[in-house]
Amino acid sequence: MDKLSKYRQLIKDILSEYAHHQPTSNHLETQAIFDEQREHYQIVMFGWEEKKYVHYCLIHIDLKSDKIWIQWNMTEQDIAEDLVKLGVPKQDIVIGFHPPELRKLTEYSIG
Repeated sequence: MDKLSKYRQLIKDILSEYAHHQPTSNHLETQAIFDEQREHYQIVMFGWEEKKYVHYCLIHIDLKSDKIWIQWNMTEQDIAEDLVKLGVPKQDIVIGFHPPELRKLTEYSIG
């Protein structure tokens, strides 16, 4: 299995697991969205909270330039660390929601 195929599968496995953790405090639906053609992977939550419709992205990950870009993470889970534990080198992970000047202060790739 080549590197990108491995990363694609790891991302889908992680997000599928996260999507199964339905919060008990609301009636929102959780969906994992995998766009393998464009290399976008997300978990979204949506539904009604009383009279208000809500829709938001919990996690957004892209595969770009042979690296895993964590574009957004609104969970308490450290996705980058989870990927490292699964064998992804830190230099192949970009914390995209951090500004480039802060990325160089981390152990991960700047992009």
